[in-house]
Amino acid sequence: MNNPHRFIVVEGPIGVGKTSLARRIGESFDCELLLEGAEGNPFLERFYRDPQSAALPTQLYFLMQRSRQMQELRQAELFSPVRVADYLLEKDRLFAEATLDHDELRLYEQIYEQLTLEAPVPDLVIYLQAPADVLMRRINKRGRDYERHIDMDYLRRLSEAYTRLFHNYSAAPVLIVNATEIDLVENERDYAQLLEQIRETRSGRHYFNPLPLELQGGV
Repeated sequence: MNNPHRFIVVEGPIGVGKTSLARRIGESFDCELLLEGAEGNPFLERFYRDPQSAALPTQLYFLMQRSRQMQELRQAELFSPVRVADYLLEKDRLFAEATLDHDELRLYEQIYEQLTLEAPVPDLVIYLQAPADVLMRRINKRGRDYERHIDMDYLRRLSEAYTRLFHNYSAAPVLIVNATEIDLVENERDYAQLLEQIRETRSGRHYFNPLPLELQGGV
């Protein structure tokens, strides 16, 4: 399937469906997947249960993992396979600012600057949006043990932080997707429309806000 992009990133808050969508795009474009693998972070469940005590090791684990993947990606650029990732490296700082205290954040930022100076820039970022109550329903539905302590206030703060991040983001083209009422994994019509938007988005900022199925002509 024709794809003008070599490196696509799918982003958005917890529960919005970014990993599932990244996997499907990977299948459509025969891409190599770069997944953050949150379930492998040994500090994450502790963080959701007691954020104050586990925020710093949780963030540093993710930072090391993500920066290592980005360095491997840069080193392999000579071979130029198409890749799709379920995270943007800049979002690591977003989570740090939302969870760390002042002194922890200063330490984190020093390490971040050393590790991420040459992170590759994506050709396209797909930013999925949905309200906090929708995110919570999806998190509860998938039933992951390490997410059972997530609360609504945390999801609201994350959603607001993502909004600020992409309001100012200009390093790559951004396709902003309203994922509230659509199913980009199971619904073929929704997904086909998104693929067309992906192919057409080459620069700037674009919005994809499809109608839910019941409003699309009744079919």
